[in-house]
Amino acid sequence: MSVTRKAIIHSKEAPSAVGPYSQAVAAGGLVFVSGQIPLDPDTGALIEGGIAAQTERVLANLGAVLKAAGLTFGDVVKTTIYLADMADFAAVNAVYARSFPTQEPARACIQVAALPKGARIEIEAVAACR
Repeated sequence: MSVTRKAIIHSKEAPSAVGPYSQAVAAGGLVFVSGQIPLDPDTGALIEGGIAAQTERVLANLGAVLKAAGLTFGDVVKTTIYLADMADFAAVNAVYARSFPTQEPARACIQVAALPKGARIEIEAVAACR
């Protein structure tokens, strides 16, 4: 039996984890990117602005972690979006669609009671290794 070892992935271009977890882990031909919230990677502070600005920052953070793994948004096979308010769904979709213009990944979108640091959005992803 062959066992694929896991590899921890870290990007200085994305915020450090706010808890005891890795930004991403590669294992079994997949990269599992931990949920990204709209933190500024330089300050660690939640960015200001509405849901569109927060979504753009989340996707930039997600893209930085994917890049550190040698991947792009085109390699993403599944995302999960967590929203503090489902009323933000349409605005999030408008920004999200720019990162996935073709061959959109599978996705779930869930409203939650709260997110870390008062964020309005968090996105996690699974990507296939090349």
